[in-house]
Amino acid sequence: MPKKWVGNFEYGELATVFFLQMMGTGTWLVPLSRILNANGYSALAPYAYATSAAAAFVSPLVFGAMADRHASPVVVLRLIAIGSAGGVALASFAIQQHWPAGAILALIQVYSLFAVPTNGIASTIVFSRLRDSQKQFGPVRSMGTLGWMCGCWLISLLNFDVSPRAGYFGALVWVTLAAFTFILPAVPPPASGPTRLRERMGWDALGLLKHHDHGVVFLTAALFSIPLAAFYPFTPPQMQQLGLQHTAAWMSLGQITEMLAMFCLAGLIVNVRLKWIFATGLAVCVLRYSFCAVNSRPWVLAGVTLHGLSFTLFFITAQIYLNERVEQVWRARAQSLMSLMTSGVGNLLGYLGTGFWFQTCRQEGDRVRWPLFWGGLAVVVAVVLALFLKSYHGRPKQRETS
Repeated sequence: MPKKWVGNFEYGELATVFFLQMMGTGTWLVPLSRILNANGYSALAPYAYATSAAAAFVSPLVFGAMADRHASPVVVLRLIAIGSAGGVALASFAIQQHWPAGAILALIQVYSLFAVPTNGIASTIVFSRLRDSQKQFGPVRSMGTLGWMCGCWLISLLNFDVSPRAGYFGALVWVTLAAFTFILPAVPPPASGPTRLRERMGWDALGLLKHHDHGVVFLTAALFSIPLAAFYPFTPPQMQQLGLQHTAAWMSLGQITEMLAMFCLAGLIVNVRLKWIFATGLAVCVLRYSFCAVNSRPWVLAGVTLHGLSFTLFFITAQIYLNERVEQVWRARAQSLMSLMTSGVGNLLGYLGTGFWFQTCRQEGDRVRWPLFWGGLAVVVAVVLALFLKSYHGRPKQRETS
């Protein structure tokens, strides 16, 4: 087989991993708040989203340590994809049968324990097979965004925006991902084994925070995730109040700019300091939430569209940063630690904190003071931007690209 064909086939494999992983995640995360509201569990929504944060304190580091030391990341991804399929199917069945809220929340928590680490493990697999992550990761990762978009479009096309059937569809995607891992080449872990509990649990990855710039990136990601957590739970209800239906499809506008930004990211990393790429991602989020605060259809849709640009410039750049700056034997745990800081610390504080802020901004008759809600969150992101600019040192551009 010609070398070019081999390379294209390899990229196709890696792109499919991200495509299926992000599709499985998006088909549940995006419509979840409306599914709960439509089935009489509206009070459960903030806690349901917070389950991913609770899971992120445990499972990413545990499965990351497993992928670094014990088993091939491909095998780990297969196991957690199967667990994700079972968890989301059971949670959807429970909602459909109107089980008690506590049982539904417990099943959503089980799903989150398996689903939260999938992005970090998938990234580890992809990075291990890329020759130049700065140039190649963005385009490959963009196929994950396409998977998210396709999942959202299918959910709206099938009229599952408020139906537990969205979870069954997601379970099918997770099973497909598990089956696909059987054709992926094994990625062996480094030949070393932990002897202490803290290493088996992945807690030794916390040592990465001692490096100044690593610590700033991890901390900024956690702080940024707090206001960012409001995007998926509260943007669809705002759209619905503005008369926009099929909200899962409308929310995919952000993924269009996300894909475009990923294709441009390689050129940016080569020509611009990482500090200013990170800062631009934060600044775009300030603008995005300011647009949502206007509370009219064009401005909210404009804000949603900017989501992808903000997400890519900060979080995808952060993944590339970790792959370039962290030693190879720590990379799976570094990606997992990023999941803990964002999906764990950031999202836990974010889902609960923005849920409280949402109730504060709520008026009688289910009306919400959206300008106050989004305006306040824009101020929070602006503070995070100021702290990052003051704290991050970085390297001169010549050293970053060498």
